[in-house]
Amino acid sequence: METFKEHLPEYLMEAAELGLFMVSAGVFTILFEHPDSPVHQAIANSDLRRFLIGVAMGTTAIALIYSPWGKQSGAHMNPAITLTFYRAGKIKRQDAIFYVVFQCLGGLAGVSLVALLFGSLFTQPPVSYVVTVPGWLGWMGALLGEWVIAFMMMMMVLLTSNHPKLNRYTGIFAGCLVMLYVTLEAPLSGFGMNPARSFASALPAQNWTAFWLYVLVPPLSMFSAAALYQVWFGHRAVKCAKLHHLNHKRCIFRCSYHHQEPIDLSDQLLNS
Repeated sequence: METFKEHLPEYLMEAAELGLFMVSAGVFTILFEHPDSPVHQAIANSDLRRFLIGVAMGTTAIALIYSPWGKQSGAHMNPAITLTFYRAGKIKRQDAIFYVVFQCLGGLAGVSLVALLFGSLFTQPPVSYVVTVPGWLGWMGALLGEWVIAFMMMMMVLLTSNHPKLNRYTGIFAGCLVMLYVTLEAPLSGFGMNPARSFASALPAQNWTAFWLYVLVPPLSMFSAAALYQVWFGHRAVKCAKLHHLNHKRCIFRCSYHHQEPIDLSDQLLNS
């Protein structure tokens, strides 16, 4: 309970971050994909619409990671990322548990808010709660797609967040990958990569198609990426569980960055 009380701000931040991400996903999907939307009617090319959704979602991810909340909580927004850092020894068990719980609650709150505001525009086809279901290649294609995107995301996070010159740009790289995934991979699996995100859509939609895939594959894939990274660079190569650590916000993780001078990306950009 002491840990819960002390770290509750970070748990709430994680909930709010994924909630806002789901609000953004819902609103932009309605805007570009619902037949009654004037934007949908103006852009006939489905690939272009999906690319624009990817740009919107990538930008949302970057904004959340570099927001004050994202800088403090670490901006996981994903149980697979949280559990991977737990396996790497950077998160205490109770923090990992509460992060996963609040991520699920936050994502569900975000989806529920969009459903309340937009009604059938969001809850009925073709948007359908932005639920993640296998695409044109079936569950095998979705499994492969989820494995690849989760592996690439975690490997990128580890390679950049632990690099002395690249760590402050991890959020930008993550946003760019989100953009690419929505554009290129979404037709295979709906772009899950996040058990809490898939749960947040599946529960109100009552659509559990291949749900096991979206729960199991992302964390297993990220575990394998972390294991490979530690084989290459050693078990102590993972310094912290934050995507953007070098800032002035407190860190609740088992962090080895404490000896470095905090650097804030936004401050650097302003000074330059």
